[in-house]
Amino acid sequence: MVLTSDKKISIGPPKVTRFEKARIVGARALQIAMGAPVLIKLEKGLTNPIDIALKEFESGVLPITIRRTLPNGTYQDIPLSWLLDAEKKRRSSL
Repeated sequence: MVLTSDKKISIGPPKVTRFEKARIVGARALQIAMGAPVLIKLEKGLTNPIDIALKEFESGVLPITIRRTLPNGTYQDIPLSWLLDAEKKRRSSL
């Protein structure tokens, strides 16, 4: 069973978990280290692939979808941009 909704996050917290962030940044850093093109303009002195991947993550340019799964097999595919937008909205309302 697949949950689909219009920008509604129904599985898990409405933000990127620390485990998801670590997985995304680590995978992207490996891609950059293997020669993948960088998606942001690099600042002077920024050469470490992990730092570059973290900067890409924070700027929201990564075209990544996170699949959150429940034990019964139900899952929701959530674009990273939705989670980052939800986090920005939550921070601005505080």
